[in-house]
Amino acid sequence: MARKPKKHTSKRPLFKRIAIAVGKVMLWFFIFSFIWVLAYRFINPPITFLMVQRNWERKADGKPAKIKKEWVKFEEISDNMKRAAVSAEDQLFLKHMGFDIKAIEKAYKSNEKQGVKKKKIKGGSTISQQTAKNVFLWPGRSYVRKAFEAYFTLLIEVLWSKERILEVYLNVIEMGDGIYGAEAASQTYFGHSCRKMKRSEAALIAACFPNPLRWNPNKATSYIQHRKYLIMRNMKRLGPLDF
Repeated sequence: MARKPKKHTSKRPLFKRIAIAVGKVMLWFFIFSFIWVLAYRFINPPITFLMVQRNWERKADGKPAKIKKEWVKFEEISDNMKRAAVSAEDQLFLKHMGFDIKAIEKAYKSNEKQGVKKKKIKGGSTISQQTAKNVFLWPGRSYVRKAFEAYFTLLIEVLWSKERILEVYLNVIEMGDGIYGAEAASQTYFGHSCRKMKRSEAALIAACFPNPLRWNPNKATSYIQHRKYLIMRNMKRLGPLDF
């Protein structure tokens, strides 16, 4: 009587073990990230991955480390700076849940028309996305980082208020070589606190947001002056921020 061929059962337990291990990793990541984001609702982020990277770059260029920043509470930041940031970067900030779908679609179509060889890539990131990227993730462009960015964006939208998101954004965003946050930028470029920032000053700083290492509010080109004009016009249209 012929023997029946043995069934290969070893693959199922192996696959099951891998699935369990992956599940545990994902669960622990969710728990850790949830606690991390929740903690930063009350604790100000001490440093970001971008600040660390910039200092490594400075070290490679033979320059000393430089991190100029000073935290200012949301209610103390000039309303002009808040409105300039929203007008420049994300005019639907108070209305969306972290993503501006129309802006993303517009940016995608624009980049597609330009072609992959074009170095300048147009982004459609909201203030929430930029905050998630700056605080919790490493710099760079990749689909993996974008996926993490989307995840952390959803977390901060759920766990933080809009005021907290904008507060963190305006205190950690890069605003020059070694300069981070509105207070350090205002002190460096205008010689006074961001608490007293004028509308034109706030618009000028916001005009440099896309490339703060290349553009300087004290040496504004005609392009930056034009961006400043557009931001100031949008600030008038935007009106007061109703949090």
